[in-house]
Amino acid sequence: MARNREGLVLLLDVGPAMHSVLPDVEKACSLLLQKKLIYNKYDEVGIVVFGTEETANELATEIGGYEHVKVLRNIRVVDEVVAEHVKHLPRGTVAGDFLDALIVGMDMLIKIYSGGQKGKKRMCLITNAACPTKDPFEGTKDDQVSTIAMKMAAEGIKMESIVMRSSLSGDAHEKVIEENDHLLNLFSSNAIAKTVYVESPLSLLGSLKTRRVAPVTLFRGDLEINPTMKIKVWVYKKVAEERLPTLKMYSDKAPPTDKFAKHEVKIDYDYKLTAESTQVIAPEERVKGFRYGPQVIPISPDEIETLKFKTDKGMKLLGFTEASNILRHYYMKDVNIVVPDPSKEKSVLAVSAIAREMKQTNKVAIVRCVWRNGQGNVVVGVLTPNVSERDDTPDSFYFNVLPFAEDVREFPFPSFNKLPSSWKPDEQQQAVADNFVKMLDLAPSPKEEVLNPDLTPNPVLQRFYEYLELKSNSTDAVLPPMDETFKRIMEQDPELSSNNKSIMDAFCGSFDVKKNPKLKKASKRLLRDKPSGSDDEDNRMITYDAKENKIDIVGDANPIQDFEAMISRRDNQDWTNKAITQMKTQILKLVENCTDEGDKALECLLALRKGCVLEQEPKQFNEFLNHLFKLCQERKSSHFLKHFTSKKITLIPKSEAADSDVVDENVGDFTVKQEPML
Repeated sequence: MARNREGLVLLLDVGPAMHSVLPDVEKACSLLLQKKLIYNKYDEVGIVVFGTEETANELATEIGGYEHVKVLRNIRVVDEVVAEHVKHLPRGTVAGDFLDALIVGMDMLIKIYSGGQKGKKRMCLITNAACPTKDPFEGTKDDQVSTIAMKMAAEGIKMESIVMRSSLSGDAHEKVIEENDHLLNLFSSNAIAKTVYVESPLSLLGSLKTRRVAPVTLFRGDLEINPTMKIKVWVYKKVAEERLPTLKMYSDKAPPTDKFAKHEVKIDYDYKLTAESTQVIAPEERVKGFRYGPQVIPISPDEIETLKFKTDKGMKLLGFTEASNILRHYYMKDVNIVVPDPSKEKSVLAVSAIAREMKQTNKVAIVRCVWRNGQGNVVVGVLTPNVSERDDTPDSFYFNVLPFAEDVREFPFPSFNKLPSSWKPDEQQQAVADNFVKMLDLAPSPKEEVLNPDLTPNPVLQRFYEYLELKSNSTDAVLPPMDETFKRIMEQDPELSSNNKSIMDAFCGSFDVKKNPKLKKASKRLLRDKPSGSDDEDNRMITYDAKENKIDIVGDANPIQDFEAMISRRDNQDWTNKAITQMKTQILKLVENCTDEGDKALECLLALRKGCVLEQEPKQFNEFLNHLFKLCQERKSSHFLKHFTSKKITLIPKSEAADSDVVDENVGDFTVKQEPML
């Protein structure tokens, strides 16, 4: 048995108490074997069921006992047959004894992999642990479990137990359940074993770890505290994103009679001076070129190597800071774990001392990391102490990458405190909104968390593996409908909606909900051409996708659209001031140069007023409005002032912008009037 292979024995309870959840067990085991066919096709799998009427195992034949335990499949290399085999498990008629099944599974692993063969051995028990176990011939059940656990530890056998508690009937004996839970906990204390309790089919799919990822060190070296103090550490990935498997192209050009054909597809590129040329340029005659304006600058490989930033492998401490200074949303990429070198006792003590002091003083460490020699990108990150609660586990650090200044994206938003009182929710609306948020809690105290991250599978990956299996059997297979179990992840829970309908109705009744119309022009924040004080239905802000907001100047053709696009940009705080300043210039040009453009200038002025209210810039608009009024009086712009009066344009008062110097009582008196002579 190779070092990276695994021998797995599935111990499945098929007794009457498990019949209601056996379809979910079949589905979970099938997905497990499908992934093994893709990632670990040389792994070996055996299947044992208990709770059946018949008995079929080697221990029963050799020494007797171990009744109602049946070996469906001996330990063999995983194939398509076993994946289909677990989809049709037998339905037992008697209560099963999981201890008998464990002994049968352990005996199978010892007989197959004895003799010093290298590899990993594992047993997976799926049961509800609600049926009583038989008393041993000698001693107590605790003694029997301790003996089994010590034998498992000596043979290097790991065990994981998945206990289904949703299938328990009302007459299940509480003492039996407590005793079985106690026995399973003894395995965890005396052997490499863990027990997971699940309540739903979704949790069952997530609890059965379908893919085994071997931990590999990302870095082994020194954590440099100062030039005279260095600690030997290892860095592992704590979490990593699971991606779709890498798919390769398949060639059907090989003759069907060739049994050794690999069906690989190789792609080669030929470089020519022109498309019509037939002469191929050799690799030694090619040089990389980089565009610089209209030119292409050739740079040889030696020059590129000389220009590379040379780094030395290592982790260097830059300093400590308060944990509150490093916010959670600063973390980038995946989290790593930094552990002391297990072979260096002084490193273990040093890491423990630093981690515990950091924990006590609420500090974190900033470090500069280069994982390997010559690495081009230097990483700056934060070390967070991870103090262990177990004596056999050393203290460590969590490592998260921090952003550089170029990576930070500032998105300034106006404060709610500066909004007018008419825009703020009252106490009743606030209470309704609080109840609505509480309703969406996925972890209510008396129940299990609905979508526990540790027990929730990735629906995209599971869907992919399911369809891949169908395509392997039939190339014309169509995509099957979504499984009901995975719909609970991707769709709204109907039970949650029905139980909280009154809360949702109260929320909708407390707010004036309007449909947001979809316009063809995206990436704009459109401000309607109504005064901000109007109660008209169209007086609202409509927000659009800002991915295409690349406007950086208020042009003559579409000044309103350009202005709205600029103030909607959040990649820099200067865009708001630039947009307001340029909009003022456009309005003055329209007023001064052409008297027939009064309507357009008025529309621009209305857009400017709305934008200043939205961005809380009332002083800029009020000063400009005074200046514009005086200018119109001096220039005697009767056409523009006529529209000015009809629209009753006013200053921005405190009720619309808290920073305004104009009180609400006086704002109504400032209506731009025409001169008497006009």
